[in-house]
Amino acid sequence: MSYADRGRSLERIGIVGSGQIGPDIALHMTKVLEPHGVSVAVVDVAPSALEAGRRKLDGKVDKGVASGAFSPDQGAAMKRNVTFTEDYAALEGASLVVEAATEDEALKRRFFAELEGRVATDAVLASNSSHLEPERVFAGLAHPGRALVVHYFFPAERNPVVEVVPSEETAEELTSWLLRFYEHIGKVPIRVGSRYGYAIDPIFEGLFQAAAAAVERGLGTTREVDAAARRALGLGVGPFTAMNLTGGNPITAHGLDEARRRVHPWFGSPALLREALASGKPWDVPGRGEAVQLPEDRERAIAEWMQGAFFGLAGEVLDSGIVSLSDLELGVEIGLAVRGPFAFMDELGLDVALDRVRGVRAVDPAFPEPRCVFERAMSGKPWSPPCVQRRDQDGVAVLTIRRPQVLNALNARVYAELDGKLAQLERDESVAAVVITGFGNKAFVSGADVQMLAGIDSPEAGERLSAASHAVMSRIEDLQKPVVCAYNGLAFGGGNELGLACHARLAPAGLKVLAAQPEPNLGIIPGAGATQRLPRLVGAARAWPLLRTGRPISSAEALEIGLVRELVDGDVVEAAVRLARDAARGAAVLDRLPEEPIAVPEELPEVELGHLSRAVDAILQRAILEGARLSLADGLALEVRCFGEVCELEDMRIGVESFIAEGPRAKASFVHR
Repeated sequence: MSYADRGRSLERIGIVGSGQIGPDIALHMTKVLEPHGVSVAVVDVAPSALEAGRRKLDGKVDKGVASGAFSPDQGAAMKRNVTFTEDYAALEGASLVVEAATEDEALKRRFFAELEGRVATDAVLASNSSHLEPERVFAGLAHPGRALVVHYFFPAERNPVVEVVPSEETAEELTSWLLRFYEHIGKVPIRVGSRYGYAIDPIFEGLFQAAAAAVERGLGTTREVDAAARRALGLGVGPFTAMNLTGGNPITAHGLDEARRRVHPWFGSPALLREALASGKPWDVPGRGEAVQLPEDRERAIAEWMQGAFFGLAGEVLDSGIVSLSDLELGVEIGLAVRGPFAFMDELGLDVALDRVRGVRAVDPAFPEPRCVFERAMSGKPWSPPCVQRRDQDGVAVLTIRRPQVLNALNARVYAELDGKLAQLERDESVAAVVITGFGNKAFVSGADVQMLAGIDSPEAGERLSAASHAVMSRIEDLQKPVVCAYNGLAFGGGNELGLACHARLAPAGLKVLAAQPEPNLGIIPGAGATQRLPRLVGAARAWPLLRTGRPISSAEALEIGLVRELVDGDVVEAAVRLARDAARGAAVLDRLPEEPIAVPEELPEVELGHLSRAVDAILQRAILEGARLSLADGLALEVRCFGEVCELEDMRIGVESFIAEGPRAKASFVHR
């Protein structure tokens, strides 16, 4: 067995280094690739490091079994799949080797020079460097085209972000393959050009430098600045706490000093950090759950200082041209567990953001004033980091909804971007067909962003929201080019409705949960077309219980009832591209939904509602039954009105509030009115 994708296969993966991050990389690899029969070998010269790495991996697997994340059999298989060894011969059969040793340029070069002769000429060589440019790491290799940096973030088995950093000599095919590979195995890869520190560490380490400067300026103690910075930036943990958790003092000190030489003269190890290194003591930070309150003026001073540093650092990276706006926003937000810098600037106000940057420069003139931040403030045009990406593949435009932090949920921005891109594609003569998919391996689209639903305060607002989503769905449906939906994972609520508007749907084989219309659980009805399109696609009798109960169906059942056209064992997006291309040239026929009324059987299946709202269900039944007797266009208009009616119910508020407070598995206490 092996993992195979687009001409490459993996049978064994090598991890070099059993220190802090190597065992975590191995853990993630065995978790996702053990079902494919891919083995993992962790190699280190130190027996003690190997033993510690094995204990670390086993402990995390055991914890996962205890929590129910893994079954006992799965946990045992994951452990068996990983070998910890001093024998470098274990790497000889590896088709991907990730070096995760000490951040030492000379050591890395020697290792890869020796490794190159041990592995096949098409094996991928990757360094988990945190700072070093790939040209430095792989200097002297006979085949530099198969080598690049893959920078994981702490903790490597759980933090999704991976910076993929090719050199100028790295084969483009390899870079593209690796980006897709990491996406397939549940990571969020971002492509970054070669520069010391890449895209995210200059922001992470720069924020620490700014926090240290705040302490040195007397704005607060490390404990106070840590807490205030966390609140000001929406950080998961404060900058000093992050150093304690990662043991990052030494590498940050070195990184900041090197960045001064190779990135920007503002960077440099602060005196406070040098003192901490000399003492060997951890930073004094708030305890878990401890609330550290400051006077309003000091809280504001720290907040404005840290925000100015954040915006300036993010702008400096964007100005460098090594990363796209959308990749930088996503990488920083997820990788550092912080508010996305560019959306944050939009929310705060572009003029205010520029003033924050200039506030830092007023105290420290060496701090960068990024051109992009200045120009954006002068233009008044918001950043609006894109969350729908387009790539063209042989005449087929692939639109990918990329919001992995919320499982690609739909919000107003996604709808607007889809609408704009579809309008462009209608006019683009170079594009013959379209594929719509989601990012990652978990979800196509998990539904509508519940915060958008929480903002509905009247029936009129509900109708406006439903009508806006209908406009985008109708644009898809009416596009005069084939549109194929690639369900790359679960499609719930608005996600399934997005698929229903497409002209065909493909899904991966073997998914236990693929699609559902779970709106009744939230005290609402579908508002983006499902009450009309699902009965027209699969028949009223089959749609009736699915719409009224929200029951999810597997990919096998989706094929059986006709929701999807085909199940795919390999890459569902590639299969969708082939189908779309065939449809565009007349080699395949995509059956569009009937626009006329449809027949409804006199007897429909009995439906057990359980805890669900009878008041919501009454409106839902009317939308389905009356809509079936109308044209598709009139039925959709009926759904908009019915959605507005639901938004007047007490049960709608109960359902949405229950979802926000207790999550999707909770059963709301509906009052049936």
